Amino acid sequence: MTRKITLLLVLALFALVPSFAQTNWTLERCIEYAQQNSLTAKQASYNIQNTELTQQLNQYSRLPNVSARASAGYQFGRTIDPTTNSFNNQRIGFNSYSVDAGVTLYSGNRINNAIKQSKVNTRAARLEAENVVNNLSLDIAAAYLNILLAQDQLTNAQKSLELSQNQLEQTDKLIKAGALPPNDRLDFLSQIAINEQAIIEAQNAVTIGLLSLKQLMELDPNTDLKIVRPGEIEAPAEDPYQYALEEVYTAALQTQPQIRASDLRLESAELSKNIAQAGYLPTLNLFGSLSTNYSSVARSPIYGTVTSSQQVTIDGTPVTFEIDNEVPVDFESINFSDQVNENFGQTVGLSLNVPIYSNHSNKIESERAHLNVLNQQVSNRQMRQQLKADVQRAIADARASKESMDAAERSVEAAQAAFDNAQKRFDLGAINTLEFTTARNTLDRAQVDLIRAKYQYLFNLKTVDFYLGREIKLD
Repeated sequence: MTRKITLLLVLALFALVPSFAQTNWTLERCIEYAQQNSLTAKQASYNIQNTELTQQLNQYSRLPNVSARASAGYQFGRTIDPTTNSFNNQRIGFNSYSVDAGVTLYSGNRINNAIKQSKVNTRAARLEAENVVNNLSLDIAAAYLNILLAQDQLTNAQKSLELSQNQLEQTDKLIKAGALPPNDRLDFLSQIAINEQAIIEAQNAVTIGLLSLKQLMELDPNTDLKIVRPGEIEAPAEDPYQYALEEVYTAALQTQPQIRASDLRLESAELSKNIAQAGYLPTLNLFGSLSTNYSSVARSPIYGTVTSSQQVTIDGTPVTFEIDNEVPVDFESINFSDQVNENFGQTVGLSLNVPIYSNHSNKIESERAHLNVLNQQVSNRQMRQQLKADVQRAIADARASKESMDAAERSVEAAQAAFDNAQKRFDLGAINTLEFTTARNTLDRAQVDLIRAKYQYLFNLKTVDFYLGREIKLD
C-alpha cells in the first residue's frame, strides 16, 4: 500500500518538473531504466514470449506433419531381400527411402481448446508482466522518495546548524557585554553538536538511499546518480469522507491487472478440464506415405529362345512338334535408378483410435483439472478479498491522515506562537538559553510533523484516486 502511495504521488510531482541535463535522473528515467535492466522484468518478458510460442505451437498443430526417412546398410546371414521378400544367405547392401505425412482430423476438440487456452494464457502473462512492472515501479518510486526525504532532512539539519551557530555568536556578544553569564553558551554548543550529528545521519541516509535505488535499477554502484527534485505543492482540500467503499472497490476490480490476470487463469483452468476430457473421445487421423528401396542383389532375367520337341500320336501315328519358348537364360544386376523407380509405392488411409482403457490416466487427469479449477476459484476470491481490504485501508488511511494533518497544523500554530514569545523574552533576557532552545526544538518538530502529515495525506488521497481509475495529477 505504501509503495503504491509513493508511486502515484512522485509521478504526479515529476510531471511538473522541467527537463534537466542528461546527468540528472528523473523518476520516469529511473523507472524506464529499471524496466529495461531488471532481472524480474526480463523474466516476465520471457514468460510472455514463452506463452506466445506455446500459442503458435498449438495453432500449427492443425497443420499436417511431414517427415522423410532414409536408411542404408548391409544384411548378413539368412535375411530377407527387401526387393523380393525372399530369404537369401548372401550379403545384401540395401537403401530405403520414404516420405510420410499425417494430419489429425478429430481429437475430441483438444486442438481447438488448446489454442483457446494458449491465447488466454498469453493475455494473462501480459497482465502479470504489467503487475511485475507496477511493483518494480513502486519499489523504484519508494527508493526515490526516500532519497528526497533524506535530502530534505539534510537541508533542515544544515539550516538548524546555521541557526544554532548564529545564536551562539549572538550569545557570545551578549556574554562579552555582560548581559548573559558565560555558561549560557554551553546550551548552544550542545545544540550545535546535535545538529552536526543530524547532518551526518542525514548524509548517511542519502548515501544508503542512492545505493538502494541503484540496486533496484541494476545500475553500477559507482555511477554518479543525481536525482531531480520536484517543486513544492500543497495538500488538496479534499474531503476523504466522501469515498464509499463499494464504489472504490468496484472501480479497482477493473483497473488492477492482477485481478484480470487471475480471472484469465480461471478461464484457462476451465479449458484444461475440456482438454483432459478429450482423452475419453476417439481420435481420427489421415495418413499417407511414399516409399522405395534398393538392394545390391536385385537381378533382372535375360530371356532367350529355347526350342523343345514334343511327340504326340495322331490317329495312331506318332508326330513330333518343335516349340520355341522364351525363358530366362541369365540374370543381370538392376541399376540404382531403375530399382528406385520400379519399387516406388504409395499409401493413403485413415486411422481411428478409440480409447477403451488407459490405466485410469484419463480419469485422473480430469480430476486433477477439476481440482485446479476449484483451487483457482479460491485464489480469485482471496485476491478480491485482499483488494477489498486494501481499498478499505486506503480510505481509512486517507481519513486518518486528514485528521493528523489538521492536528499538526494546530500544533505548528501553537509552537510558532510559543517560539515567537520565547524569542522576545530571550532578547529581553527574561529566559535562559535552555528555555529558548527548547521552544525552538518544539517548533522544529512540529514543522517536521506537519510536512510528514501533509504528504501522507496527499499519498493516501492519490491511492484512493488510483483505485478509482482517475488520472493522477495535481490541481
